[in-house]
Amino acid sequence: MPVSATKDSETRSSESHESQWTPAPKKPVCRHCGAPSPHDEFCCAGCAYVYRLVHDEGLDAYYRIKDDVTVPADPALLQPRDYGWLQEAQRGAEATTPDGRAPTLVLEVQGISCAGCVWLIEKLFTKQPGAGRLEINAQTGQMRWFWEKGGFDAVECARTLQRFNYLVGPAGLSDAEQGESRVLIRRVGLCTAFAMNVMLFALPTYFGMESTYEYARLFGTLQLAFATLSLLAGGGYFIAKAVRALRERVLHIDLPIALGIIGAYTGSLYGWLSSEERYVYFDFVSAFIVLMLVGRWAQVAAVERNRRRLLSRQPTPPRVRVIAEDGTTSEAAPETLRIGQRFEVAKGAMVPVEGRLETAEAALSLAWINGEAEPRTFRADQRIPAGAQNIGLDCIRLVATQAWDDSLLAELLKPAVREEGRHRLIERVIRCYLIVILAVAALSGLGWGLATGDLMHAGAVVTAVLVVSCPCALGLAFPLAEEAATVALRRRGVFVRAGDLWARLRRVRTVVFDKTGTLTLETPVLQNPEALDALDDQGRAALLGLVRDNPHPVSRSLHEALLSRGGGEPMAGEVTEEIGQGVKLGNWTLGRPRFGIFEDAEAIGGKTPNQVCHLISDKPGRAETETSERDVVLAYGGRAVARFGFEDRARTDARTELGALAGRGLEIVVLSGDRREKVASLMAELGLPPDSGHAELSPREKADWFGNDNGALMLGDGANDSLAFDRALCRGTPVVHRGVLAQKADFYYLGRGIAGIRALFEINDARHRTQIALLVFMIAYNLLAVGMAVSGRMNPLIAAILMPLSSLATLAIVGWGMRSVWKR
Repeated sequence: MPVSATKDSETRSSESHESQWTPAPKKPVCRHCGAPSPHDEFCCAGCAYVYRLVHDEGLDAYYRIKDDVTVPADPALLQPRDYGWLQEAQRGAEATTPDGRAPTLVLEVQGISCAGCVWLIEKLFTKQPGAGRLEINAQTGQMRWFWEKGGFDAVECARTLQRFNYLVGPAGLSDAEQGESRVLIRRVGLCTAFAMNVMLFALPTYFGMESTYEYARLFGTLQLAFATLSLLAGGGYFIAKAVRALRERVLHIDLPIALGIIGAYTGSLYGWLSSEERYVYFDFVSAFIVLMLVGRWAQVAAVERNRRRLLSRQPTPPRVRVIAEDGTTSEAAPETLRIGQRFEVAKGAMVPVEGRLETAEAALSLAWINGEAEPRTFRADQRIPAGAQNIGLDCIRLVATQAWDDSLLAELLKPAVREEGRHRLIERVIRCYLIVILAVAALSGLGWGLATGDLMHAGAVVTAVLVVSCPCALGLAFPLAEEAATVALRRRGVFVRAGDLWARLRRVRTVVFDKTGTLTLETPVLQNPEALDALDDQGRAALLGLVRDNPHPVSRSLHEALLSRGGGEPMAGEVTEEIGQGVKLGNWTLGRPRFGIFEDAEAIGGKTPNQVCHLISDKPGRAETETSERDVVLAYGGRAVARFGFEDRARTDARTELGALAGRGLEIVVLSGDRREKVASLMAELGLPPDSGHAELSPREKADWFGNDNGALMLGDGANDSLAFDRALCRGTPVVHRGVLAQKADFYYLGRGIAGIRALFEINDARHRTQIALLVFMIAYNLLAVGMAVSGRMNPLIAAILMPLSSLATLAIVGWGMRSVWKR
């Protein structure tokens, strides 16, 4: 539902003096996902389709339950998807389940963003024949299906969910392996209980209990016991990470936290052993550990939540059908292919290794490996590169000319490990902090010892310095500022996956875009949608039958446009294809302008349905017989019924957003495998310098463009960008349904625009300003608190008061600093 905001204007005493103020006009938002929409109702055809589908199924209550802003419809919901792995998983579950019990499968689901999504998935599942019980964990993105043997079709259920924008994938990590946040929340729970017990037994001391009281020693011992448990359950987490960072010669934020915990606990332990209350800070230790854990959990959980929105494990590449010398066939994994083996590639599947084509003709798309938007026609004996997609309606046959390990596709899909980004600002702060605090503690202890000769008092001063200087701003507020930035980006459709993104983003000086699918949309845009509206029911049914389950980019665009208008039932019949020309269904054809058109063709049955040729709406004055290279004609009985024009179009806000990025002093570069003239045309359309666009680049040439020490943010969508991703400082993708770059990306963004990139930099600026303010506060606080400790005026009671006050102050600074990004 649209997000609305109303403001009541105040009524003045006289109508003649009414306030002329009027609220700013509301920005149009999508009726399905709530994202900003360039159109009146929907941001894209996918959202329009899902919205109508939800209402057709009588599930419109979803729009009363869901959040105001959810995930836009993914293009994957209209694309064929291989569920062979799910069919095998269902068979295996049913074969291993005893009679009388319900088979079960644990799966992952991509697309859950709110409670409304959980409700909708449950309703869709229960509508499936033979469906039983469904369990969904929205936090982990996992679900468990129960069903009746023999009466349930898992593949059909997955396809139903896909139509509603939910992708089903194999189960990834188990609940026990779901991530660091689950470990941290357990530690938070335990340490909170321990801290409350420590405070319970510390209160009598603050209220005047004498050390000679008969239970005083017992209360102190219980404080020690619970503080020790808190140290083991929570403090050990920071100590272990600090030690690991030191081994790697990195000054991590956990180092001052660990030193603060160790110093405070050691001093308190000595105070308990010597019965010196002025040393005992067990309540401070336990409370500090809880606060540090809460800050770390908030930071980690925000990133993991974004990761879990995607499938953690993509289905394995489809198995290929290998043809033996005697003509028999068998299925095999692509990794087993050897040179000289004959194999078949199904409709919509990728060619796993380079091969020589045996089929007479084949229509293939190279967009996935070189960004070339236009499909190409290959003929027998031509070599087909690995990664080409079969966009024809039939399977094709090839002879492998290379093994899997040598193929470009294997190289592009290979995971790459990179070092975690180092936060230079925090490292400098930690270095200065440690030097200053340790020096002040040592000098103050030495000074008091020489001045008074009371080593017990000098030790108490040293302990007080180490305790009150514990870095709440670093350990609590810094992570919360990053968590706030992550949440603010999520509201704008940008999802941070890597915790070290912020450390890298400040070093970015160049933004590198892939062209096809990143700066432009994935599929060509229909220029004259009114041609679809003019078709009668028979024409729509025929067109839907021709483009349904057709992986060709033009067919996908027409299919999306048809479904956004309500779809309907496709015409029955077998669809045949003439490679490079078009497809045919009965007397209907769809293809190039002359395909299926006959000059003297007479209407079948005396007339042709809707016998009119619709020209491209934004090019008036063209003769009806004039055609464009991108025109596609729907014909019946040899006569044109409708002509559809297509173009590769930049994303709607691309020119504006690129200008804004350039205004920030960022260099804009386009790396593409597409033809030079097409790249040059796009650069002119977007107002970019011609020399900033690089065309006809192979995947390796894209990667070579990046130097070893670069400050580049790479944005891409296909496997051809994978090697460049491995070399870039930061990387993001607008495409999450392929599962190739999404698992490598530091962040991903959804929708049909690129405004999220500017939001990423703007919110990072707000985060950086907030952290600078926190550092200023930390310095001021330490001057006060450490000054009191050095002067001998600090005691456990004052420390117990100062710590929560300083924590609340740092939280207020975070709220104030991030307020601007939360309001938008």
